Amino acid sequence: MKRLIIHGDPGIRKGAIVEYDGEELVCFGINRNGEWHGPETVQLWCTVGSEDEYEDFEKRNFTPHFLDVERVDAGDVTVVRPSADLAI
Repeated sequence: MKRLIIHGDPGIRKGAIVEYDGEELVCFGINRNGEWHGPETVQLWCTVGSEDEYEDFEKRNFTPHFLDVERVDAGDVTVVRPSADLAI
């Protein structure tokens, strides 16, 4: 699990699957920063990981301050699935 800061908006939401640096990552949670004040382009602070790490994310079995952080541009991220499927 790691934090992926995306500069720009590639059109993803919670539950999206993105490909970055040769691996597919699931976006467990997204914080959108810079809408009103801040940088010129929006920043998405995504908590990402593999599908088997989702249970740890749900149960908060990690320390957010100690996650590895990577910064990328929106153009460097390939969107596989833009958002999670709706579940009823």
